[in-house]
Amino acid sequence: MPTNTSSVALFGCRDIALDLGGRQILHNISLQVSRGEVLGIIGPNGAGKTSLFEVLSGRIRPKRGQVEFEGRDVTTLPLHQRARLGIGRTFQTPVVPDELTVGETFKAARQAYKPYLTRFDAEYGAEVVSFKVAPDVPTVKLDALDRRKLLLACLLMRRPKILLMDEPAAGLINSEVDEIDQHIRLLSKDMNISVIIVEHRIELLETIADRVMVMDAGETISEGSLAHVLSDPKVHAAYFENVVEGALR
Repeated sequence: MPTNTSSVALFGCRDIALDLGGRQILHNISLQVSRGEVLGIIGPNGAGKTSLFEVLSGRIRPKRGQVEFEGRDVTTLPLHQRARLGIGRTFQTPVVPDELTVGETFKAARQAYKPYLTRFDAEYGAEVVSFKVAPDVPTVKLDALDRRKLLLACLLMRRPKILLMDEPAAGLINSEVDEIDQHIRLLSKDMNISVIIVEHRIELLETIADRVMVMDAGETISEGSLAHVLSDPKVHAAYFENVVEGALR
């Protein structure tokens, strides 16, 4: 799959280090992603993938290193300020406000911060991800796929430039994973939104990722096409000797 190495990086980080509770979580992590590019991140549990997202999104400040967006150093900016710049994030567990209806959730997202958006913006977000649930339906009744769609629609109404997606296929059946695949293709290739995706479903990354980065013990151990990293002895030693063979059967 072709890469976008000749393009100017939209978003990235350099030499990120993170310590939590006296333990080193991330060690000299660097990455970059161009407009419309999909970068997949894989690795065993505890590799530091979600912690890296915490740093990239602004929830945690690194011990050392720099996060950059559109050529600007945003390392010290908190999450809400990065969101206003166009950096969106989804989480592994699609938590929605169960006490609200779908329409009330969209309204809360529209009025989360200025500039406030209209219901037409919410309709735009819903249309992009084919979310077709009526506004009066309580969110507590939504299945996993519609919860993911609702949260993604709330992000898309703000027209983000990059999405950090933490295991968007978690808990989904194969047909639903195929739908997520199509949505990510639309976002990246048609809408030119960059995507960094942490995912264990190799079959999903096989179809959407332009490049893949493998992490283990807080470090990057391999990077390149999916085929390249899957053939890397370091990756097999760290993780894939048993897991990948089962996932690809």
